[in-house]
Amino acid sequence: MRLTTTAIKTLALPAGVSDKTYFDDELPGFGLRLRAGGAARWVVQYDIAQRTRRMTLGSVGALELGAARKSAKDILAAVRLGRDPANAKLEARARAGETFGTLLARYLPRKQAQVRPVTFKEIERHLIKYARPMHARPVAAIDLRAIATLMSAVAAKSGPGAANNMLASLSGYFDWLIREGLVEGVNPASLVNKAPRGKGRDRVLDDGEIREIWGALGDDDYADVVRLLFYTAARRSEIGNLAWNEVGLAAGEIRLPAPRTKNGREHIIPLSAPALAILQTRQPTGPYVFGGVAGFQSWHFYKSALDARIAAARGAAGVTATMPTWTLHDIRRTFSTVAHGRLAIVPWVVEGCLGHVAAFKSGVSGVYNKSTWLDERRRAQEKWATFIDEAVTSKRPAAKVVRLHRRK
Repeated sequence: MRLTTTAIKTLALPAGVSDKTYFDDELPGFGLRLRAGGAARWVVQYDIAQRTRRMTLGSVGALELGAARKSAKDILAAVRLGRDPANAKLEARARAGETFGTLLARYLPRKQAQVRPVTFKEIERHLIKYARPMHARPVAAIDLRAIATLMSAVAAKSGPGAANNMLASLSGYFDWLIREGLVEGVNPASLVNKAPRGKGRDRVLDDGEIREIWGALGDDDYADVVRLLFYTAARRSEIGNLAWNEVGLAAGEIRLPAPRTKNGREHIIPLSAPALAILQTRQPTGPYVFGGVAGFQSWHFYKSALDARIAAARGAAGVTATMPTWTLHDIRRTFSTVAHGRLAIVPWVVEGCLGHVAAFKSGVSGVYNKSTWLDERRRAQEKWATFIDEAVTSKRPAAKVVRLHRRK
């Protein structure tokens, strides 16, 4: 029979039959499937690779006869060209479930095994926090424009540096997706423009600013973290994620293993007396010195609160100017500037304190020169701590008078 609007109104299930398909004589393979309960759906059936495949086109109520017939013609035409529309539909459905967030759960454990913990923590933050708007999207549907839009949003909110770091993490993720066969073609993240960066930061805190920051710190974990950052000139992550097994109170030092440092080398931080005192007053409540079981978190929240207290203190003192924008990393730059200049500490000791691989220890010279200048760095840290204390108190230590004996 030919399926027409009039004909389908007369179709019904034979007695004792719960499922029957009526095929159209004019378009072989196109039919109407009736099921017990009243369901009526358009279908198309075809043979390919010695298999019979059937696809549902839609219900009679949702899809008109003419539209259903056209869909069936298109599908049967694709079959004649050697394609399998039913299989393509299944693949499309599977790809729809391969979302950014779903596949991320597979990617991150593998990435964690390949990189240093501090690096993994950054990658995890980029892909989970910054790229959250993409989590529900199928990875096959994420294109260059989508990533460029995300880049602009992150750059506007968190700065070009954060956006570019996120782009690197995205590029690594899409490289993995391509190698897994989950995305085809070129890595879209590799084609996106980086966020333009201004000139490198040159912010150095002066003595008065150090005093203001110190006075506004308060009495919480964040306050101790910042004070320790000042005394050690360490990186934020090195102190924020400081573990008790990295602290040697008896030896008066912090010993960071290679996976925890930026250059992948063990780094010993000699502790000045005031830095050691901060750690001695803390009681272990978990593996980390700060922040309980996960290390210190919520950097932005606490930094914003600190800046607000600094602004309030300035207002109370009648100072109308706001403190120029500063970051915790500026403390390291301040240490380097003051140590090289006012404290007259030799460059290789300063670089050692900062955990840098100095130029004079690279290449062949680095193969032979294994000195860490630990004693010199310890003296430098004490000298720096004295400078900080003087800046905070606005006092200079009383000069020691040495009586010289006249030679007879």
